[in-house]
Amino acid sequence: MPGGRLTQQERQQIALGLADSLPYAEIARRLNRPTSTITREVMRNGGPTAYRADLAHRATERRAHRRRPAPSRGPESVPQQAGRDAEALAEYEETLTTVLMGSGLNKMGARVLTCLFTTDAGSLTASQLAQRLQVSPASISKAIAFLESQSLVRRERDERRRDRYLVDDELFYQATIASARANDQLVETARQGVAILGPHTPAAARLENIARFLDFISESITRAAEQAREVLHTRPETAPTDTGIRRQP
Repeated sequence: MPGGRLTQQERQQIALGLADSLPYAEIARRLNRPTSTITREVMRNGGPTAYRADLAHRATERRAHRRRPAPSRGPESVPQQAGRDAEALAEYEETLTTVLMGSGLNKMGARVLTCLFTTDAGSLTASQLAQRLQVSPASISKAIAFLESQSLVRRERDERRRDRYLVDDELFYQATIASARANDQLVETARQGVAILGPHTPAAARLENIARFLDFISESITRAAEQAREVLHTRPETAPTDTGIRRQP
């Protein structure tokens, strides 16, 4: 498969494929490109209904221009790991941001989370995040508030009494449990509707089925999270079979 950036002609072919309602895999096959390349290209440039080849091409040129190394700003600069391919890392960060947006995060929240995931320390200050993403501190504050509400980041004070925002091994477990708890609230609300609508009405039956479904899902998620929790603390060199977790029959 050819490497390098998409050309303007390829973007025009993507736009034509979307207009013909072709799946991403088929567009990728016609261009001899990975499906992930097409998916990322479309999702970061308006999505399948708003994609425009000329606008996407100009946006890519602007992004490439912004990736030029910025001068250091002293102790608040974000440390960079030597030996990494800066362009490959930037492409990966865009891919991860796109996937996180597809999971329901807004764009700034996804960008902040991507920064934290791809930083070796797993933590950055608000100033470092604003510098790395080239956005205002207010944008960072708003994104952090949302991510904290979803248990996706947490904050701590460093030795200079600055707030640092971090991701750690427990956060995905906590976020999963929080998601299950949100289902519990919906189950309770649905069953309140059953009592109000009358247990023998079609509407009540519908709500009861929703409640039973979500109740089962919530219980399954919680049980699976508890069983798999130690995976988050397993070092990469440890084989998955050494974690002590076994599938339930």
